[in-house]
Amino acid sequence: MKHLKFSLLTFCIVFATACKNDKTEADITENNSEQTEVKAPDTASKITIAPLTDSPAYADAKLRLDTPETMAISEVGEVDFDFTLDNYVLGDQTDSPNAQKLANSGKGQHIHFILNNQPYSAHYEPNIKKEIPVGVHHLVAFLSRSYHESVKNDNSMVVRKLVVGENAEDTQGLDMSAPTLIYSRPKGTYVGKDAQHILLDFFVLNTELSESGHKVKATINGEEFMITQWVPHVVKGLPMGEATINLQLIDNDGNAVPGPFNSVERTVTLKEE
Repeated sequence: MKHLKFSLLTFCIVFATACKNDKTEADITENNSEQTEVKAPDTASKITIAPLTDSPAYADAKLRLDTPETMAISEVGEVDFDFTLDNYVLGDQTDSPNAQKLANSGKGQHIHFILNNQPYSAHYEPNIKKEIPVGVHHLVAFLSRSYHESVKNDNSMVVRKLVVGENAEDTQGLDMSAPTLIYSRPKGTYVGKDAQHILLDFFVLNTELSESGHKVKATINGEEFMITQWVPHVVKGLPMGEATINLQLIDNDGNAVPGPFNSVERTVTLKEE
């Protein structure tokens, strides 16, 4: 009888333990599933920007245009812009590892020609012909490395006001001596490895960027970044497809600096191949 009681007791303990173990394994499996779902890595791209380094400075490079600061052009049509350069060679590949990391022009170094803060045209010869419509326009041209980073010094750019046609009306109202932001990059379509590191670059006129002064607020796909130094940046983590970039010149209080060019938005496209 004692043996029967002992066997029955042993069976109950073993059965209860087995039931408990089965339940525990089920609970663990369920809990792990829930935990994995909560801690699953975010597959969305994380956008970052960081200053670009390792570019030759070209501190003594010069771009010149032998015209008055205000160019009066009586006849509407094609206008000749005959630039001259010192200490800079158009068509050369810029000697920098950035030429392999960033989208790079196979035609080499060039001039970014920007009219009314619209997307630039790239020119690999110093003599440029442009159709300029009637009206008052503002030209900013500057030297560019082969991977489209602007050369930033006191002599690397040209700023001109173009008055085309008789009684041309100034609809922009730009004060060319006021703080002004000129957009350069990103631009166009980026494919393959070129979409991994994207250059963010701009020109600032008549001001300096600082922690306690003017800044550039970059809004990239809705994410805001504050730029307090006039240096190029590299954008990483952009998802494939269309990306929207807005650059705005602001003061130390976060207010927009007045000026028709001081807030600009562009759309670029990223493709796998």
